Amino acid sequence: MALDVDAIRARIPALKSGSARFDAPGGTQTPQPVIDAIAETLSRPLANRGRTTEGERDADDTVADARAALADLLGAEPRGVVFGRSATQLAYDLSRTLAKGWGPGDEVVVTRLDHDSNIRPWVQAAEAVGASVRWADFDPATGELRPEHVAAVLSARTRLVAVTAASNLIGARPDLPAIAALAHEAGALLHVDAVHYASHAAVDLAALGADTLVCSPYKFLGPHLGVLAARPEFLATLRPDKLLPSSDAVPERFELGTLPYELLAGARAAVDFLAELAPGAGGTRRERLVASFAALAEHEDALRERIELGLAEIGGITVYSRGRAAHPDPAVHGGGPAVGRGLPAPGRPRRRRPGRYVLRAGGLAAARSGRRGRRTGGARAVQLRGGRGPAAGGAGGAGALNRACSTADASMR
Repeated sequence: MALDVDAIRARIPALKSGSARFDAPGGTQTPQPVIDAIAETLSRPLANRGRTTEGERDADDTVADARAALADLLGAEPRGVVFGRSATQLAYDLSRTLAKGWGPGDEVVVTRLDHDSNIRPWVQAAEAVGASVRWADFDPATGELRPEHVAAVLSARTRLVAVTAASNLIGARPDLPAIAALAHEAGALLHVDAVHYASHAAVDLAALGADTLVCSPYKFLGPHLGVLAARPEFLATLRPDKLLPSSDAVPERFELGTLPYELLAGARAAVDFLAELAPGAGGTRRERLVASFAALAEHEDALRERIELGLAEIGGITVYSRGRAAHPDPAVHGGGPAVGRGLPAPGRPRRRRPGRYVLRAGGLAAARSGRRGRRTGGARAVQLRGGRGPAAGGAGGAGALNRACSTADASMR
């Protein structure tokens, strides 16, 4: 089901500049319907949530509509959707809450594939209560974090495993259901960072095996805020720090202060925008979202193949994460929903001056091999570096890649 790329681009004002953007891991551009939803919400009466005045009802309905939309996007229940300032803030809040039940001898597992926002909150929370931190490495030759890498650092004292659904730097996509099974067998929780992943796949909280999951709407055409999803029954077991007059209901007990209603309206509009992308798709909003992400994956895969073929003709480029299949999911995981126009013909790439440069193309799962038509089914992504430097390969390159995955884009969460 092909995307109408020109029609999509026409609804995103920032794309009128004519620039080609390769920085989507830092955020996507904003569609007009999202802008309109934010403006309309700010133009209506608003108050603290309630059902008495018009402003109270507007606020209450805005929150309920946003929870329902994000629940459809993430395969969750509306009562399991928590809003916050950012995914990083939500991870910190959750880590401090969970750490109330940890102590000396307990262990937390983090990975070297993850963004620092899914490492530091857990490391600091563990250190504060005397728990230990164990690190799961990934294979720098392929970019894969395999289940056995996580299994090697699990023990009977593991309390939580924190792992990305897709690396924001090289795009590698771990086999989360397998990792979830290992974590749960050890008696641990699984926390998933889906910030990079949620813009490229119809997330299904239960299918991934995640106990908790965070994402950021500004990575999938929405405004800047954070979202946490979990089972309401699990959230009900947690006692976060909160103000005395604040609601003790789930999920409100996790939301500090008054919510940004205009941003919630924008997030709901972004989900609705995504649900409209697949031409002719019908059914529930969730079903239309699944169809849209399938169409996005097909379009992104075509763009990826074209740019890889062209870049292959340019010297001095190292391609990372040409990994073997962890599972044959054809979805493509890149920096943001791909609505770019066609690239220059592969046989005529633009030449660049020698020297160091970086072009991050995001994560690419189930990419084709170098030969046309043959699908490897592997998690394959590119971190492209020209010129000299430790990332050019060898032991230094492997170490640099491990370090870079944990520190890239630290301010973009």
